[in-house]
Amino acid sequence: MNGFDWSGFGAVTAASLLVLAILQAATFLVGRRIGRYNVVDVTWGLGFVLVAFVAAVLGDGDALRRWLVFVLVAVWGLRLTWHMYTKSAGKGEDPRYEEMLDRAGGDSPGVVIRKIFLTQGLAQWFVSLPLQVSAVLGPASGVGAVAVVLGVLLWVIGVVFESVGDHQLKTFKADPSHKGEIMDVGLWAWTRHPNYFGDSCVWWGLWLIAASVWPGAVTVLSPVVMTYFLVFATGARLLEKSMSQRPGYPEYQQRTSYFLPLPPKR
Repeated sequence: MNGFDWSGFGAVTAASLLVLAILQAATFLVGRRIGRYNVVDVTWGLGFVLVAFVAAVLGDGDALRRWLVFVLVAVWGLRLTWHMYTKSAGKGEDPRYEEMLDRAGGDSPGVVIRKIFLTQGLAQWFVSLPLQVSAVLGPASGVGAVAVVLGVLLWVIGVVFESVGDHQLKTFKADPSHKGEIMDVGLWAWTRHPNYFGDSCVWWGLWLIAASVWPGAVTVLSPVVMTYFLVFATGARLLEKSMSQRPGYPEYQQRTSYFLPLPPKR
């Protein structure tokens, strides 16, 4: 890691922690006022956009890559923010957070901040490390330039899966004739979680862009952690726990891949 700009990275990561702390504090106050804390899902994508902007402005690395990363994160994050806002507007608390707070012993401010908002903020900071490190690295060349191209392509695949999957599910649910049915068409016939798969691809693509210059590759734990959350922790696994109780879902599980898109079984 010789030649790494530690002072530049220190400035970027400190500013990232500050904007995330402010964002999570404001989100907590909004959640407290409206009586539900799933509003934190709305600011999940927004937090990464803010970090990407801070990194682009304060970083002293390759300007083209800094602003490329910002644009990619902004497109992904702002779409996700709007989607989560429209999805949760006018609805009650997410059962995930109700169960989490029940296990923690209540919804006192200290418990809520520790279990939800502090955890989310730290997760945002850790997952966004590739953005922060990339902002202080020099230009990519040779194999590194190829990694940037592959990263952008993987990001495109991820955004397509995530946005198309969300749109297909929204359209399916909006049709009254589908009430009580299991969504198993379109991308949902190839994977039970196209949105989570797409999300994972986005962050592996951003990591590839960061890995185009050493030591960006050492931030590999960030997409690993993101993928773990999407597959095993707060994402697909938790959703499957509740969905498996619905009629028709066990059969859907038998014929459709869990995470990676695969041709549906008969």
